[in-house]
Amino acid sequence: MQAIDSINKAIYPKNCRIEIIIIVNACNDNTLELLDNYKNTDSLIPLTYIIEPRPGKSLALNCGINSISDAFICFIDDDQKVNELYFNECVNAINKFNNIPILCGRLLPDWTGDEPDWIHNNEYKIYPFPIPVFDLGENPKKIKLGMELPPGGQVIIHSSIFEKFGNFSESLGPTGHNLMGSEDTDFFERVLRNGGTIQYVPEIIQYHFVDNDRFRLLYLLKKCFQRNRSITISRPHLYSTAPFYLATILARNMFRATFSTNSLKTRFYLMRSCSTLGEISGAFYLYLKSKK
Repeated sequence: MQAIDSINKAIYPKNCRIEIIIIVNACNDNTLELLDNYKNTDSLIPLTYIIEPRPGKSLALNCGINSISDAFICFIDDDQKVNELYFNECVNAINKFNNIPILCGRLLPDWTGDEPDWIHNNEYKIYPFPIPVFDLGENPKKIKLGMELPPGGQVIIHSSIFEKFGNFSESLGPTGHNLMGSEDTDFFERVLRNGGTIQYVPEIIQYHFVDNDRFRLLYLLKKCFQRNRSITISRPHLYSTAPFYLATILARNMFRATFSTNSLKTRFYLMRSCSTLGEISGAFYLYLKSKK
């Protein structure tokens, strides 16, 4: 409920109609009870929830998209919160860039001070970062293919875009507690390849909650493998042949991880090894699929 709380605390223009739409995705906890209690509170922003019984983030996203017409959709994940001026800045950006139907902003970690010191070390900066971050600087810019793409939980998209470019791929994205992803990468690359525009607006800010369990080595390695596998599967045009060259990259990373005496360096190369394994797994999946 922290995400919903932040929405209610945010300032927004009086002439701006806001409605919260929650997609309850295969939940077996007390989520519905909490949402019903919220709906009985008159002073809060109106809330509607839709139950999507099939597990999967892309299924939930598409369920919400299909329920909305002729409106801007502000995507906010349940482990994020919005800046107090979020809605003001969204409206400002919509008016300023009125011919661009996809906007994105900054997503920053909501640091608590309890995180380990090594996470801020830049000498062996780990990737993918365990806490989603998106920050292209202080100046607005158009996103182009080849640039870092925004996370799906920090975008504002007009509903008409999905009629033109399609919804999120339901073969990608996390299901349950797995760490697959790339449903957003696949969608934004599809938009850009087909002539669409994405505008970065730094004043639009969200914060991602920091869960210290994400700094555990096993989590980091799983995330590297599953995210790189899903990114690879989302880009079949790049993997038309068996990726034997990746074996050399994997051997190099594993050698460096094995013989390092620096814990930061060891962690870095273990993660790079798992990322390469994920890419190999995804590439061979595509290769074998193309041979059927």
